[in-house]
Amino acid sequence: MNNKMTEKITPRDTDFAQWYTDVVKAARLCDYTDVKGCMIYLPLGQAIWENIQNNMDRMFKKTGVQNVYLPMLIPESLLQKEKDHIAGFAPEVAWVTMGGNEELEERMCIRPTSETLFCNYWQKEVKSYRDLPKIYNQWCSVLRWEKTTRPYLRSREFLWQEGHTIHSTSKEAMERTLQMLDLYTNFCKDYLAIPMVTGQKTPSEKFAGAENTYTMEAMMHDGKALQSGTTHYFGQGFAQAFNIKFLNKENKLETVYETSWGTSTRLIGALIMVHGDDNGLVLPPKIAPTQVVIVPIASHKDGVMENATKIYEDLKAKGIRVKLDDSDKTPGFKFNESEVQGIPLRIEVGPRDLENGEVTLAIRFTHEKENVKLENICEEVNTKLEVIQKGMLEKATEFVNSHIYEAKTKDEMIELASTKEGFIKADWCGSEECEDKIKEITGGAGSRCIPFDDKLLTGKCICCGKDAKHNVIWGKSY
Repeated sequence: MNNKMTEKITPRDTDFAQWYTDVVKAARLCDYTDVKGCMIYLPLGQAIWENIQNNMDRMFKKTGVQNVYLPMLIPESLLQKEKDHIAGFAPEVAWVTMGGNEELEERMCIRPTSETLFCNYWQKEVKSYRDLPKIYNQWCSVLRWEKTTRPYLRSREFLWQEGHTIHSTSKEAMERTLQMLDLYTNFCKDYLAIPMVTGQKTPSEKFAGAENTYTMEAMMHDGKALQSGTTHYFGQGFAQAFNIKFLNKENKLETVYETSWGTSTRLIGALIMVHGDDNGLVLPPKIAPTQVVIVPIASHKDGVMENATKIYEDLKAKGIRVKLDDSDKTPGFKFNESEVQGIPLRIEVGPRDLENGEVTLAIRFTHEKENVKLENICEEVNTKLEVIQKGMLEKATEFVNSHIYEAKTKDEMIELASTKEGFIKADWCGSEECEDKIKEITGGAGSRCIPFDDKLLTGKCICCGKDAKHNVIWGKSY
């Protein structure tokens, strides 16, 4: 396809980083602003996020999650109560020191995350076991003063959801932690057509203040990992710092157990880099704001607009997110625009096809075209959308499975890291020193997670040769 839009897109295999930026711009997902490191979410990007938010929120609520909203400002004294937490976020915190023309008595940070505010509230709210559990979530923005930013992958202000829960037992809190990781991975598989590699983070990679952190890692087309969502088991660390206690059934004071979990607009970055191609976005039907676009050809000819409008009304009545592009742009421009924007299915309605009682279906995912009878259009569209969704997941899953390698020696690992794109499984002794050394000798392949099956390959650390504790998935990442 040769047009002004795609001429702006660098071929994916020539320069992946530039391709990504070009797709974001060409599809008009977001734009840069005069606020350094922050971006404007344009209508298409915002609509994708809203679809993610709406579907994920519905899944949350089925598990008992309730939405709340807390302030964006956190007093410094609250942030200081959990030392590991503030130490982990200190380099990224933005501070407010003035209110109007007056200096604040206590400076406040713009939330990088909200554990401390939730804990401060719960300390006042929770008195008895009857008050538990609390299963809360908020959809909001956070601010982290990143030095290097890229649209959707790393920006100073970004949109996300952060879930926070407290429980009467450790078992219940751990179950919620793992339940939300499963929910995230199922959402990504079912809606985004993105398979995830899941497991536990190593101690050096866990969230500041957490006892255990669990992660889902997506593999991008260039073989790099994108951490796409995490869940955290806090145990009683925050609760003890904030003195969150409750009377149990025996009328004795106990300390609660806490979790948190989050995903963000980084998922849009994953969508682009997993499914996109040299023509722009490729969106899975379940998450695409527009699933079908109808393009009339020679709209002045008899029957073209009438049939295009009828198809539009019929599909809309079936609950399909459909757009009738009746603008005065040329059909070629409309085709190109729908390609760049990743609309899963295009229906071309022209006089020649109509003479045969047909229209043309163009599938964005495969670039295939076929003619279908007018009377079967709704059934054909429904079937095609299902086939596209399934096909995109199968293609992405095959890619991940074929790009995970095993290394049994240090030399094998160095060779794989320098010649292959993807993840490497290798055994590790558990020491941070070896973890850092592996990242160094592989040119940046850090620990992504300890997979849940955690089956040792050799039983010896790939780095030092001592007895291994875990099998780890290693990879370069965004």
